[in-house]
Amino acid sequence: MSEARMTERMGFFTDTSVCIGCKACEVACKTWNDVPADDLDLLGMSYDNTGSLNANNWRHVAFIEQTVEDNTRWLMSSDVCKHCTEAGCLDVCPTGSLFRTEFDTVVVQADICNGCGYCVPACPFGVIDRREDDGRAWKCTMCYDRIGDGLMPACATACPTESIQYGPLDELRARADERVRELHARGQADARLYGHSPEDGVGGAGAFFLLLDEPEVYGLPSNPVVTTRDLPAMWKRAGLAAVAVAAGVAASFLGRR
Repeated sequence: MSEARMTERMGFFTDTSVCIGCKACEVACKTWNDVPADDLDLLGMSYDNTGSLNANNWRHVAFIEQTVEDNTRWLMSSDVCKHCTEAGCLDVCPTGSLFRTEFDTVVVQADICNGCGYCVPACPFGVIDRREDDGRAWKCTMCYDRIGDGLMPACATACPTESIQYGPLDELRARADERVRELHARGQADARLYGHSPEDGVGGAGAFFLLLDEPEVYGLPSNPVVTTRDLPAMWKRAGLAAVAVAAGVAASFLGRR
């Protein structure tokens, strides 16, 4: 990204410790972005009727019921696209439909998408999905149209507990560090941050989370790695192999002459 386009990086911090599972974020996202409604699915998974992120669910509130020392507790979390620093979906898109905005978020331009689907397996979080009716890819845009006008994303605006926080990413990371220290001081030793570190497998996420259990409990990969990480080395090896083959063919031809 050129310096001329670069502005302060914006992101999401989702504090699952205060999520009440109200699904206001899901409704606000669908309403503002005109995301098609799904039929009400009874999945047999507690109050979770969306199941996962997909082309028609850009926010997904997970409900996890646990028994801890004979007591029942609920873990709830609103999942969303991670807007990765190193985004595999962006690397493989052949049309430029996926692009990185001036806020360092990753957005799909549906009118340019050709429905090739390369981005779907490229996402280590399983976020991007294609709609059955037109085959195009869809995901969270972090309400690019709203933040460009200085507004908060619809989901963060609708969240009644401020579980979903939006703002400059550096400020959110500092706030998250303080929140973890606060929870540890209260005896919640399992509180940890996910997607917070720039040293992780996707270079740090633009949407990160405070969790109260292991990532897998929330349906998140424990160690996500950008799927295109090895592409430069692969292309280099392929180039060297092509040069070697060309040299061999030339040597053989010259030898026969």
